[in-house]
Amino acid sequence: MRLVFLGTGTSYGVPQIGCACRTCTSADARDRRTRSAALIESVGRRVLVDTPPELRLQLVAAGVGTVDAVLFTHAHADHVHGIDDLRAISVRQGAALDVYGAAGTLSELERRFPYIFDHTPPQPGTSKPQLAAHVLEPDCETGIAGMAVRAVPLPHGRDTVLGFRVGSIAYLTDAKAVPEAARARLAGLEVLVLNALLPRPHPLHLSIPEAVAAAQQIGARRTFLTHLTHDTPHAELAARLPPGIAPAYDGLVVEVGAG
Repeated sequence: MRLVFLGTGTSYGVPQIGCACRTCTSADARDRRTRSAALIESVGRRVLVDTPPELRLQLVAAGVGTVDAVLFTHAHADHVHGIDDLRAISVRQGAALDVYGAAGTLSELERRFPYIFDHTPPQPGTSKPQLAAHVLEPDCETGIAGMAVRAVPLPHGRDTVLGFRVGSIAYLTDAKAVPEAARARLAGLEVLVLNALLPRPHPLHLSIPEAVAAAQQIGARRTFLTHLTHDTPHAELAARLPPGIAPAYDGLVVEVGAG
């Protein structure tokens, strides 16, 4: 299996508009963080996690022209507002693209993007994504694109987001905590991805210290932090993290053994 980080930034992205801080003006390419998304690949098939606003740029940069399915963690703008870019994939394959998420997430996408989900053909000379929506039940395993995907519910303030375990990879973002019930589903991981927003506490997201503590409790062989802000440059964050835990960056590819 293979994990590709398409984007690793928070909702503002890095650099932020109008910001001249040392991260936003850094010459280190790892400090340029588009909004968070990832690919999980296995046996020639690809599952995309989230459709952020920069999705077109991310897929072009990764050399990816097709995906077999899309998983949505939740419906916040920084995770879904690139959904229209899926039309390039569904038009090319000539069939609907399967997308998966919690019932509430899919309902919100249908409300926000009615032209995609109204089951009417596009006007002549135009195109739109052709998507087939499937509800994922929390804490259940579903076969998606030849992979066994377990949806792991996580708290995000008053909301619930879905993390995903696929084989020995788990991708968890926008969580405020990883409850005991979720940790029980994450034993034996080779690679764990966790959001780590800021050096200080935040009401909706794991902080960097909280993410490190959660990673140590879960005990994956390797943990990568994502959904990062401009508060900490990549090199400085990497230098102060414990062994086995590292910041991800846009374009990072992680090879993962079978499991």
